[in-house]
Amino acid sequence: MTLSRRTVLQSTAAAALLTACNQKPTETAAPVAPSIDGIMDDAVDLILTSYPESASSAGLDVGARAGLKSKLTDRSAEGQAAIEANIRAMTKRLQAQDTDKLSADDALNIDVIRTIFETAVEGFDFPFGDVASLNSNWSYRNSPYAIAQNTGAFVEIPSFLDSSHSIATAEDADAYLARMEAYAGQLDGETERTRIEGGMGVILPDFLMEKTLGQLTGALDRDSASWGIVTSLETRASELGGNHGEQARRIAEEIIRPAMERQVAVLEEQKARANSDAGIWAKPDGDAYYDWTLRASTTTTMSADEVHQMGLDELAALHARMDPILRSAGYTEGSVGARMSALGEDPRYLFSDGDKGRQEIMDFIHETIADIRTRMPRAHETLVPGFLEVTRINPEVEAGAPGAYGGAGSIDGTQPGHFWINLRTPALHNKFNLMDLTYHEAIPGHVWQGEYTFKQPLIRSMLAFNAYSEGWALYAQQLADELGVYDDFPVGRLGYLQALAFRACRLVVDTGLHAKRWSREEAIDWFVTNNGSNPIEVRGEVDRYCAWPGQALGYKVGHTAINQLRDKAKSELGDKFDFRRFNDALVLGGAVPMTVLGRVVDGYIERERG
Repeated sequence: MTLSRRTVLQSTAAAALLTACNQKPTETAAPVAPSIDGIMDDAVDLILTSYPESASSAGLDVGARAGLKSKLTDRSAEGQAAIEANIRAMTKRLQAQDTDKLSADDALNIDVIRTIFETAVEGFDFPFGDVASLNSNWSYRNSPYAIAQNTGAFVEIPSFLDSSHSIATAEDADAYLARMEAYAGQLDGETERTRIEGGMGVILPDFLMEKTLGQLTGALDRDSASWGIVTSLETRASELGGNHGEQARRIAEEIIRPAMERQVAVLEEQKARANSDAGIWAKPDGDAYYDWTLRASTTTTMSADEVHQMGLDELAALHARMDPILRSAGYTEGSVGARMSALGEDPRYLFSDGDKGRQEIMDFIHETIADIRTRMPRAHETLVPGFLEVTRINPEVEAGAPGAYGGAGSIDGTQPGHFWINLRTPALHNKFNLMDLTYHEAIPGHVWQGEYTFKQPLIRSMLAFNAYSEGWALYAQQLADELGVYDDFPVGRLGYLQALAFRACRLVVDTGLHAKRWSREEAIDWFVTNNGSNPIEVRGEVDRYCAWPGQALGYKVGHTAINQLRDKAKSELGDKFDFRRFNDALVLGGAVPMTVLGRVVDGYIERERG
């Protein structure tokens, strides 16, 4: 007898129904929660193919993904449009997930992943800028500009290739050469986007234009054979045979240099139309853009006015803590800011000039890291290696770079995390604030916290939330103080408190620039006067806020939220509160938006209650 497909399906369904009806109640199979492995795997593939740099940084450019090692992100308008389309499609899939049917862990994973994809989609709604939310290498810095003094391939790719592109074989070196050519393509892609966005009125402020052009022309004035992107390959591939160094010099001179010259030409053309308006409010849809960057950076619903007032309030509270320490150190006259300025000029706390001072700074950092490692068992039950290198920021871009930055290494443990330190002048740092900076960037800060994310599903390890990661880094500074690092160095505690006050100032200055229409000079003067911060550092900081609106808000907002949750846990648990297990809960829960962190801490509280 020939059976139709419909007959077979009907017969199968009838048999299944009969079996179900004849089952005893005790034999009823428990419902199985749907798996989200497929959508998480697809999200990983989307991120890695869109942003191949992420594969190398995570140590995932091997095996089936080895082809990614020779690729870079397509930064052209067409390439960005393709990435946007894929991200929008994935966001719809994530939004269609019914989290009520998932396990608690899977529901949290979907909430976290969906939040960051939705944030990226909101950024792509604007017809300009660089949406970096899903690029694990540069997720911290959404920018309205494709090119700036701290944004773009020229700033990012040479140091990425040096620190994250491993070279063990001739094939690795060949992949590096392919990426050098792709780097030139990225420069051209950004140049074209800059030309298009300039037609919309989105042009760098004149002071950022000058700094950006200065970096590019400074590199062009040098022999391309001396560029870091060339010397890194020459040094690391010297024992592999072949002519990799010769090929690198040729690509740099014949392909990369012309691309840089084309980028300079477009910026020079736009320079004549640039003005000194520092805030994003001066650009088309600027107010709406700032609202988005504020949400993206803080993962809260706070308004610019609320953030501004929060900064003023927290600054006052921190200065009240600093005043008695300053008095005990002999600084009794003037405002806290003025006294901190005077302390910053005290020769006892300065490093030497020139290369001698640069070496003193590196030695100081290594000693600080060695000491804090011995204290970490008192802060956590669950420890990680803290695998890191301290590396100088590429001198070619130091002028536009922050004072330091850091991040964890590769997931497979083969590549170390990095604490990149800006050494353009030793005067940028002093002996009472460099300890605190080290805790923020290295241990127990970004490098340390980043290694805990490796215990998460792969997609979760690749995602970062600015308020969480920067909030943790400030909390890491607090942990160092609570572990006693300043007990014999009270001036060092002043450096720690000034760093917290520095982040409170960011709330005021960032919102001042972008929501209250402050000028660049107003922002610099307010910052230096109220916090006594180094004017050299502040100028670079304010310029950073102008290029990355909203990014600086995540630090203190995240830090305050973490401490509020710790107070809640202490209140609800009483004697059952455990300092180390609370800290474990924060990092083992992975990077999450502030809206989810409360759920993570609630879970910790329930577990401790038993």
